Amino acid sequence: MRGRRKIDLQTLDLFAQPQLSAQDTLGALARLSDAGLLRRLDSALAAFVHGQDPGAEPALLVAAAVLAQMEGRGHSCLPLAALVARPNDVLAWPREAQPLLAALWDRLPPRLEDWLAALQRSPVVRTVQDGSGKAVCNGVDNAVDDGCPLVLRTGAEPLLYLRRYWDYERGVAAHIARRTEVDAEPDTDRVRGWLDRLFGPSGADKPDWQKLACALALRGRLSVITGGPGTGKTYTAARLLALLFAMAPDAQQLRVALAAPTGKAAARLKQAIDASLLDLKDSVQGELDLEALVQRMGAARTLHSLLGARPDTRYFRHHAGNPLDVDVLIVDEASMIHLEMMAALLQALPPTARLVLLGDKDQLASVEAGAVLGDLCRDAQAGCYLPATCAYAESAAGQRIPAEFMAAGAALPLAQHTVMLRESRRFGGPIGQLALAVNRGDAPAAQALLAEHTRLGVDAVLWARQGGAAQRIAEDAVHGRGRQASYAAYARQLGLWRSDRPQTPQEHEDWVCGVLNAFERFRLLCAVREGDWGVAGLNRAVEAVLQAQGAIRKEGEWYAGRPVMVTRNDAQLNVFNGDIGIALPGFADPSRLRVYFLQGEKLHAVSTARLAQVETAFAMTVHKSQGSEFEHTALVLSAQGGNVLNRELVYTGITRARQAFTLWAEVPGLLASAIASPTQRSSGLLRFLEHGVRCSA
Repeated sequence: MRGRRKIDLQTLDLFAQPQLSAQDTLGALARLSDAGLLRRLDSALAAFVHGQDPGAEPALLVAAAVLAQMEGRGHSCLPLAALVARPNDVLAWPREAQPLLAALWDRLPPRLEDWLAALQRSPVVRTVQDGSGKAVCNGVDNAVDDGCPLVLRTGAEPLLYLRRYWDYERGVAAHIARRTEVDAEPDTDRVRGWLDRLFGPSGADKPDWQKLACALALRGRLSVITGGPGTGKTYTAARLLALLFAMAPDAQQLRVALAAPTGKAAARLKQAIDASLLDLKDSVQGELDLEALVQRMGAARTLHSLLGARPDTRYFRHHAGNPLDVDVLIVDEASMIHLEMMAALLQALPPTARLVLLGDKDQLASVEAGAVLGDLCRDAQAGCYLPATCAYAESAAGQRIPAEFMAAGAALPLAQHTVMLRESRRFGGPIGQLALAVNRGDAPAAQALLAEHTRLGVDAVLWARQGGAAQRIAEDAVHGRGRQASYAAYARQLGLWRSDRPQTPQEHEDWVCGVLNAFERFRLLCAVREGDWGVAGLNRAVEAVLQAQGAIRKEGEWYAGRPVMVTRNDAQLNVFNGDIGIALPGFADPSRLRVYFLQGEKLHAVSTARLAQVETAFAMTVHKSQGSEFEHTALVLSAQGGNVLNRELVYTGITRARQAFTLWAEVPGLLASAIASPTQRSSGLLRFLEHGVRCSA
């Protein structure tokens, strides 16, 4: 946990009494926050609960504090059985804190039943029983919901929620259940004819999952298409758009929107969709006006922009009462969408609109609570297709689904609308092999690949380096490995900075675009923000190397050549969280710096004086890199990474690289430790879908 202080073992004195009172518990939680084992916010929630219920028992107060901490770590709920039986696994405190945790747990109820009873006796907890619909508050059946801040969901695996996350999960599940209801079957002969034109005739050896995804998308109003890099998610989405255009009763009235969580991902989605659609012109032989479709779609937008984010509020302009004006919405990089955003998006969609979610289920989940795409893709690997789905696939797409992907019994309706693309058409070779090894948890294979390519020398595509000062990383980032720019580093950008200043507005625009494109060739990706091997330390180190080379003149916060990342949406400036720009001299007044952003193929400039919410971006976190790709990526693993170092982080860092990948590890064993630590986020979303909405084989 960030900011953890050295643990004061005198805190153990607080537990000298055999039993804890509520005040003892609150004091203990406050001391745990002082030690950095909990956040101030976590112990504050326990204090709030006690303020609302002076009779709150210690088990409830501890559960409330841990629930708040879990939300801060990305979980949408707290699994109570695991908390009671295995608190070490849930809290993940360091070894030196284990005596503290054991002392606390010795004074709490030993049985899950006792914890549940303590929660159910409190008026701040609303209890809902799985499947029955019965609600209990303060021991009274079917009590009126009076806004209890906590919700206890009983069943085989009891879950405790903050009220708003209970509402989000319940709402998302309700929307998904409605959208996965099978509409009237389309004309399968017509569908197959168009799919054969868009993809080519079906082969008999193995299924074409891209073709199958398009066919299944016509059966409902939700389609989930997942797959790793190079499996053709946007390629498939473009053909799905052409298919929808061809099947629409009035194609000219089809309203299509494209969106992604970040500006960079949105721009890449638009470019990929447009290029794929225009490549289909020969296939449709003039029957579809694809150029008109491309023009009518307009630019892809961030989700915040699409929904109409309101400054300083959680609410959006578009919602159930003011829905989006759209018939088809395609959202890329869906793994980055947190639970609250998914709830807002589904509420804002018209009931008849189609939603297509694209994303890699194995990438890092969102920074905020929830792992929605991971939940939705639970059955994607196995398929779990029902006989009716298989029959439809063969009729509409000429695809015979292999028996291994058929459901053994009952299956979620959601699985019938989810397709995993399984063949990468460009992400092969050593980088692809490394990503696959990491994804399957095979640390020895990953380390062997890195060791083999490191021995090959400078022309290898994988490198592993260990230890040393941050300056070594910065020098490699600036000059290239071994000062040979065989693969991208910041050296190309340096050359453009030092080039002659442009003499005309067009030359200036071309020069700015060149600098921006050069910067996008390489990136340092960090697991953590703080420390010498984190974002802050490496940004300082790169700046120092550039200053020593005379490439920049850093005399204050802003300087020519400073790359920045926007950290907060600002619709007035038309910049959004995650956008990358570079400060460069303007053409009309070279003495004044402006920050230039490349939005699609257009430049957008903002005065440095108006950009307050930015940070230097020579190095960035892996989380912030999602939705981007670079010719060469260097992933930096810090010894201070703690629980942040996990399998999904390493996989995501690797898959940002197109041609070359470098791994820096501060101490031995970090890579193997990260690969052995897959992320598991607590969620009850699938339980909402499973109770009462299963369909039978």
